[in-house]
Amino acid sequence: MKKLLACGTLLALCCAPCLWGIAQAEDKGPAEITLQSTIDPAKTPKPAQFPHGAHQARLECKTCHHSKGPDGKRVSYVEGQKIEKCEPCHNIKAGMPENLSTFKNAAHALCQDCHKKNKPELAKCAVCHK
Repeated sequence: MKKLLACGTLLALCCAPCLWGIAQAEDKGPAEITLQSTIDPAKTPKPAQFPHGAHQARLECKTCHHSKGPDGKRVSYVEGQKIEKCEPCHNIKAGMPENLSTFKNAAHALCQDCHKKNKPELAKCAVCHK
């Protein structure tokens, strides 16, 4: 009985740091995200499949995410900031420049520009819009 108690205690002490780390891990969002415009659906586009987990593994959140200040200007993302949806600001009525005026335009500006620079073969429509 004493051996069982000693082994159980030792096991608990060894596992506790791992379990604590898992419990404290920050939610980084889903591994896969389907992106589709809901505010400006003039022509219903095919949804884009975005491998969020694969991008997080090699990029910082601030590479893509940001917020908007009281003056309407882009404010860089800071660690721990709540991630808001893109479309409430990136829509035809928000008064953004043309390349950011819709969710589709903003996503294409961000995603395609990055892929054209880093992996041109991934900048084709069918890669995201399956």
